[in-house]
Amino acid sequence: MAIKPQNILKKMQNNFKEIYIQIGNSIRDKRKERGLTQQQLADKDVKLDRSKISDIENGKEDFHFFTLLKICEALNMNIKDVFTEKK
Repeated sequence: MAIKPQNILKKMQNNFKEIYIQIGNSIRDKRKERGLTQQQLADKDVKLDRSKISDIENGKEDFHFFTLLKICEALNMNIKDVFTEKK
């Protein structure tokens, strides 16, 4: 019996959910540390609307690596920091 493609995609997304949440938490923490709202971050040449930033911060948005780089640049944040949990 073959596995349906949509089931494979859903399983892959579930496997990476914790990573998306970690990335989102890191972005949110850095944004708040910088004293920015989601709208202010969106306005900093990130080319995303505020709702997309909210979805990324909450681990609900699949995004391109370039988008992550633009967010890190806008926050003056090293890309490695998004993958590091705060202690």
